[in-house]
Amino acid sequence: MASDTNLEKLVRLGTVTAVDAGKRQARVKYEDTGSLSGWLYVLAAPPSVPDYDAPQRTESEEGGSGEAAYESHSHELIIKPWMPKVNETVLILYLPGDNTDGFVLGRV
Repeated sequence: MASDTNLEKLVRLGTVTAVDAGKRQARVKYEDTGSLSGWLYVLAAPPSVPDYDAPQRTESEEGGSGEAAYESHSHELIIKPWMPKVNETVLILYLPGDNTDGFVLGRV
């Protein structure tokens, strides 16, 4: 059975300090030590979170009644996988061993 000390090194909480969305990586400041992590990979997630910082986009709707309220139009919605934002608290999981990779699992 793993000791509490070993488990504390594998599962940690941190506050996001930087995000590289292109590489799907983030850096965090650990709550328990105040130290800064290296770049951690963000766990892949199904694309289901709207990109709140961009115009939204969906399929076009056909009009038909001649009324202005029912003219052809589209609603914009862009869907992207979740990425943490700076200052969010996240849960991090490290692989067992010394100097191993860590992964951001999600927001707490």
